[in-house]
Amino acid sequence: MNRESVAGFPADGQEGSTADPAAVPASGTDTWDFAKALIHSRQTVMPRRLREPGPDAMQLRELLALAAAAPDHGQLTPWRFIVVPPAERGRLADAFALALTDRDPGASDAQMVAAREKAHRAPLLMVVVACLGTRDPDIPALERLVSVGAAVQNILLGAHALGFGTGLTSGKAMASTRLRALLGLPQSDVPVCCINIGTVALHKPRQGKRPVPEAFTATLGGVDVDVDGHDRSAS
Repeated sequence: MNRESVAGFPADGQEGSTADPAAVPASGTDTWDFAKALIHSRQTVMPRRLREPGPDAMQLRELLALAAAAPDHGQLTPWRFIVVPPAERGRLADAFALALTDRDPGASDAQMVAAREKAHRAPLLMVVVACLGTRDPDIPALERLVSVGAAVQNILLGAHALGFGTGLTSGKAMASTRLRALLGLPQSDVPVCCINIGTVALHKPRQGKRPVPEAFTATLGGVDVDVDGHDRSAS
């Protein structure tokens, strides 16, 4: 079964979040094909191309439950997802704008408008926070960051399976005291990015090709083996 034959997922080169959540795999082979299609067809959709509706309350809870399935050494739950509802977007916009003026007192009116707009684009916006405190000094901060990334990916894939578009956004405002103050974060918690989720208003083909496995794998001992089992070091 190739990607084109998996119900609900677009073929290569097509953007989309059109997964059919009712397409439940019936066997191990079907599960593998379903998972491949889901992962390969996921792509970033910028928030300016996301519209209502976003996930409802039940869907949001289910997406957050997927985050809890991420690998988590020591069961520290080193992630926080802070939902910013529509009524609070103005405060987030203020924090983004103030963070910009702190960095650049001469920022133009257009730059200020652009900074504020980032808080208002996607129907669902969540701030991702990495909790890097010393609850367990034997588990390095880097491992916790890996867990945070895995939790984020679970949410992105789940939202894609529900038919939504998703995009991660960040920027210098993430490290600002303005955002930290708004969110009430302790010093050990670090804002990482925002998750934006909504319905894709404008579909575009994904740009560029994803790297092949040979581009990012190696074999200890200096013998690199490609996906077909051939010794690449001998060629």
